[in-house]
Amino acid sequence: MSQLRVQLGFTNSPDHSLEELTLSVLGNLYGNPVYPKPPVPEVTLQTALDSFTAAIAAQAQGGTAATANKNNMRDALIALLRQLASYVQMSCGNNLANLLSGGFEAMSNNRAQTPLDKPSIREITHGNSGQLRTRVGPISNAKSYELRFALITPGAPLGPWQNGGLHTDSRSMPIGDLTPGSSYQIEARAIGGSTGYSDWSDPSSHMCM
Repeated sequence: MSQLRVQLGFTNSPDHSLEELTLSVLGNLYGNPVYPKPPVPEVTLQTALDSFTAAIAAQAQGGTAATANKNNMRDALIALLRQLASYVQMSCGNNLANLLSGGFEAMSNNRAQTPLDKPSIREITHGNSGQLRTRVGPISNAKSYELRFALITPGAPLGPWQNGGLHTDSRSMPIGDLTPGSSYQIEARAIGGSTGYSDWSDPSSHMCM
């Protein structure tokens, strides 16, 4: 039987995915009888997560210093998670159920290609003038997300698809340089996984202001 390993892809995950993993570990590892002595105290991990979340919010206000601080908080959180991942891997008894009960994911031994799930557009909102922001549900194993958009003209065929860029934060993906008063159709797909990208999402439409 091959040795089970903890999936360490979280080191390259988008910020919100790293937050979600940390919450999973906090909710499942501590107090778990399979893992009686985690090398990182619960309060230490919670504090690191709180600092990271606060740094993400501060980064949204802009500034080089805010970005550097967020990256430092991210690195500190990842270092703690790597310690815990190593502990779970050594302590799970090569039992998949035990490994997963610690809040981490297991590395797949299946070499077959597994496509990414198709994203779902949950919301399109107004950003600055001439800008729309798209939010999709996060996709497991996605490294980034790609958008495309097309102009909607009443009574005419849909305009040609245009590149809406690559984005790492699925919760707020802006498309700029749009025409206020015009409506656009937007689709999204996930990038990453073994096949490179997912199918395009179902289209969603919104008027730009």
